[in-house]
Amino acid sequence: MTSAMPPSTPSKFAEVPLALPWLVDEESEAFVAEALAELDRSKIPFLIAGTFAVSAYTGISRQTKDLDVFCKPGDYTRILNHFQALGYTIEIEDDRWLGKVFKGRMFFDVIFSSPNGTMQVNDAWFANARRVKIGACPCSIVSPTELVWSKAFIQSHDRYDGADVAHLILRAHDRIDWARLLGYMDAHWEVLLIHILNFRWIYPSERNCVPLWLIDELLSRVAAQRDLPVPQTRICRGRMYSRPDYEIDVKEWGFADVGGDAEIPEETEE
Repeated sequence: MTSAMPPSTPSKFAEVPLALPWLVDEESEAFVAEALAELDRSKIPFLIAGTFAVSAYTGISRQTKDLDVFCKPGDYTRILNHFQALGYTIEIEDDRWLGKVFKGRMFFDVIFSSPNGTMQVNDAWFANARRVKIGACPCSIVSPTELVWSKAFIQSHDRYDGADVAHLILRAHDRIDWARLLGYMDAHWEVLLIHILNFRWIYPSERNCVPLWLIDELLSRVAAQRDLPVPQTRICRGRMYSRPDYEIDVKEWGFADVGGDAEIPEETEE
């Protein structure tokens, strides 16, 4: 499989001016500028994702209250230690993926993985990043390929990033390495298909933004799956979207949690 476009093909996105989100107040703007400058001085590799990256690739400018800093797992504690030594307050919200750096009420997230464990930042994220300037600070933002991946599983009752995914496909589809994205989501290809079908429904005139080979590949997997028996183990993968939203499935309805064990129903004798 190959990408939808070779790397040398000019991108429509190149014509889109860099947009930035707007922060809630001047104090937040100063904090973000200070955090980025200090991250740059630390010489620890980092990437900016979240709303800042979405704005850069789509041209959508919206309000944000914080900064998403992505790094490799080995650099996660280095970043936290660096800011702790400078007097910032550090909070490890979930050692599987997320820490926070506070200065008063303001903070930024330090992320090296996803809550469900499907996504982990590695060298490929840095190899495909884009250099930009946020304010006066030069830094790297996550590529649209990894950005889509980072948002694909954020689907809960209080936060849904499907609109971000749709806008990224619309505005930066020719910067997405579709083969690499499929590789990332290979075990969860149905989630990728859901987002692609959602995009096609939202923008019927823009269906050609997604390469046909990818649609054919995903639909062929549906066809191959159709004639197979259903799995014996009753699992609820909705927990990979949101643990609280699908808690009842595990606690009351007899489904196995993601990564947990469940009893396989015994065959009944006829």
